[in-house]
Amino acid sequence: MADDPDRGMLSWDETVFRDEHVFEIDYVPETFRHRENQLQSLQYALRPAVRGARPLNTMVRGPPGTGKTTAVQKLFGELRSQTDVRTVRVNCQVDSTRYAVFSRLFESIFEYEPPSSGISFKKLFGQITDRLVEEDDVLVVTLDDVNYLFYENEASDTLYSLLRAHEAHSGARIGVIIISSDLSLDIMDELDTRVQSVFRPEEVYFPVYDTDEIVDILRERSRIGFHDGVIGAPELDRVAELTAESGDLRVGIDLLRRAGLNAEMRASRTVTLEDVEHAYDKSKYVHLSRSLRGLSDSERALVEVLADHTGEQAGEVFEAFHANTGLGYTRYSEIINKLDQLGVIEADYANIEGRGRSRTLTLSYDPDAVLDRLN
Repeated sequence: MADDPDRGMLSWDETVFRDEHVFEIDYVPETFRHRENQLQSLQYALRPAVRGARPLNTMVRGPPGTGKTTAVQKLFGELRSQTDVRTVRVNCQVDSTRYAVFSRLFESIFEYEPPSSGISFKKLFGQITDRLVEEDDVLVVTLDDVNYLFYENEASDTLYSLLRAHEAHSGARIGVIIISSDLSLDIMDELDTRVQSVFRPEEVYFPVYDTDEIVDILRERSRIGFHDGVIGAPELDRVAELTAESGDLRVGIDLLRRAGLNAEMRASRTVTLEDVEHAYDKSKYVHLSRSLRGLSDSERALVEVLADHTGEQAGEVFEAFHANTGLGYTRYSEIINKLDQLGVIEADYANIEGRGRSRTLTLSYDPDAVLDRLN
């Protein structure tokens, strides 16, 4: 019946999603829209690897949520399916030291983890390169979120070891792609001169998607991920508008998923504008959640202190941090700089009467939202 009140209601075994995985951050779309030029540049750099030579080193830069990682993952998938080229993506937010990076390479090549202790970097490095030479393999390494290696002062040593592998072990062929979302980081200037002289990367820039591109991408995701009729044009336009405000496509993709889940909570077959607005309260913190996820215990401890002391002078924050952790000022200062670079906090200098220039530390997000995502 046309006036059946249950007509628009989901039953227990129904869902608004055709394929919910489409709305997950690690999903690689079959058709990668509005990044054709960037894909061509990456293909150009990787092409020598297909012929058994070292690929061109490449630096991929752009704001968060502009398709950098997805582009590399898409091409890596094609390489693995069509060639014998080895590809490894290292998440430097998790593996932020040279040893951790090479442990990840070892795990990928040998298909088991290296010993957690008792093996030197030199031996670990040697086993990796020996296997590459033995198997006559070309290895392409992506250092994703390479800015985290810079925050830990590990970038130059890591890149130097990768780029000089063929000198230490004749026949080793390794190419490097680095990906960075920190546009304030001048990568080449921050590298040691010994690395600058051998890196000389191709540069590929990923700009922010414009509104029309965002609408097109989100419409395609919705078509694949939702059943027909779940989300209408007004709701999709609102998602696109909120995504454009954030500048991060991942916000929009997460927003679609959460809006769909909100509709399901109401047992509704359709997403409403209210579902979208409620979902945005959480989706707008996608970047914050990602930044916090990779912090160490001491870094998380300082964020917790800042949630209670946001807007206060750096010296007062240090006293509370030291009382909680016992760590000294040097480590405290390093963490402050890292959190500032990540955009989690804002560190502003001001002239304080009787104290000269002092730094005020303020969280970039609502303290309750930060604490919710730390726990």
